[in-house]
Amino acid sequence: MKAYIFPGQGAQFVGMGKDLYDSSPLAKELFERANEILGFSITTVMFEGTDEDLKRTKVTQPAIFLHSVILSKVLGDSFKPDMVAGHSLGEISALVANGVLEFEDALKLVSKRALAMQKACELEESTMAAVLGLEDEMVEAVCADIKGTVVAANYNCPGQLVISGDVLAVEKACEELKERGARRAMVLPVGGAFHSPLMEPAREELAAAIKETEFRTPLCPIYQNVSTFAVTDPAEIKKNLIFQLTAPVKWTQSVQNMIKDGATEFIEVGPGKVLQGLVKKIDRNAQVSSAEF
Repeated sequence: MKAYIFPGQGAQFVGMGKDLYDSSPLAKELFERANEILGFSITTVMFEGTDEDLKRTKVTQPAIFLHSVILSKVLGDSFKPDMVAGHSLGEISALVANGVLEFEDALKLVSKRALAMQKACELEESTMAAVLGLEDEMVEAVCADIKGTVVAANYNCPGQLVISGDVLAVEKACEELKERGARRAMVLPVGGAFHSPLMEPAREELAAAIKETEFRTPLCPIYQNVSTFAVTDPAEIKKNLIFQLTAPVKWTQSVQNMIKDGATEFIEVGPGKVLQGLVKKIDRNAQVSSAEF
């Protein structure tokens, strides 16, 4: 069974999507439509901007979404997923690919999501940190004992967990985790505490937009970050997407459940190969590849 997986923030690079734009009339049409919907030329930033330009949240999230979704559409009849999943932002890309959301509706949600998250980041100084080489339970226990807000945010693969919260709490947790034997515990260059309670203002803002958007029955199950199991009910998909901003990304558990349900091949759709690397660390026997048009 083929599982198509969609990357999240951090996979961007200058020039992303240019090959699609230049070689496919459908891709060109969708990119131009995206420029109109967003109210600025995101293609100019994607194709000719700087790394700094692409790092701005209001650009990064739509850029990765567009690269992933347009690539899935250009694949045409060869795109036949038995199941899908996306890492954080990538979950919205997956929902377009499996027929739950229309392209235009999803792009508007991604734009609102990015702006809402940016606003939430500006309310309180916050950050994230990568922790390597410890059991998940140890990281969770240390975070629970720290004063302030710090929680497990991304369960990326066994031995790799990202924590998220206010700056002082994250720094204190890193110190404690190193003392407990973490191979690394380093603060990441991100704008805020994604997938933590500090994203509550963004969750409320995005929830209103999601509730007004039509969600259709999917063509195949989606394994969502919040629940980790196969979901096909539009109401449940909607609910899980709303809670995703303040809940952890349970990528390890999602991939394990996909394998348990019959996934034999994982195909990454979008920029980079980060998810392929994570899948191999979750199950070294898994077959991984990049989608190619």
